[in-house]
Amino acid sequence: MRYSTQVKPISYLKANAAEVLAQLAQQREPLLITQNGEARAVLQDVASWEETQETLALLKILALGNEQVEAGKTRPLADVVSRLKSRNSAVDE
Repeated sequence: MRYSTQVKPISYLKANAAEVLAQLAQQREPLLITQNGEARAVLQDVASWEETQETLALLKILALGNEQVEAGKTRPLADVVSRLKSRNSAVDE
């Protein structure tokens, strides 16, 4: 997707705010807003923004996991499984 096709001046946003919001929700493509010919802001619909935030959170978790692996902070799978089983049996009691 090329964002250069979704560029509007701030005056367009001011004059057509409701239409812009409807278009964002329908097309789910971000809109680049310019002021004095320069890019100033990016607008996107809430659902896309939430998806982006979830993706960033998952990437952060993966990066933290990679750091732990590189630091040697790992445990054998068998130890983890037996620990989880013992916790599960303690909850059932």
